[in-house]
Amino acid sequence: MSEDAPFPPPIPHPPPATAAKPSAADVLGAPRADLREEIVEVLQGIFDPEIPVNIYDMGLIYGLDVTPEGAIDIKMTLTSPACPVAGTLPPEVEQKVRAVPGVATVKVDLVWEPPWGKHLLSESARLQLGMD
Repeated sequence: MSEDAPFPPPIPHPPPATAAKPSAADVLGAPRADLREEIVEVLQGIFDPEIPVNIYDMGLIYGLDVTPEGAIDIKMTLTSPACPVAGTLPPEVEQKVRAVPGVATVKVDLVWEPPWGKHLLSESARLQLGMD
């Protein structure tokens, strides 16, 4: 290139990547709106081996609290204190909920009050079990 030749035009570069703008949930510390829904979906995928209905629709989940930090507190019961899955079902719930993205900690409390009864079955569970 001679000294008189103009410089070639600059090669256009894509604009620099900008960081995603934080959401209101990130700024305010609110839990993801869908985190609770994802946890419910996980609970609906866990079944009592003796009854072909998931534990959520059976009414075995008495409480589900989700904090902004992703701490999950579950209060659950079983159909009876003598339930054969008393030793395995709560740890299964904890393990599966812990695997949900955004969950930091999981605490599962097994409670017996109020006692579980058929009145706690969801409408879907009643239909599935042939109850009116």
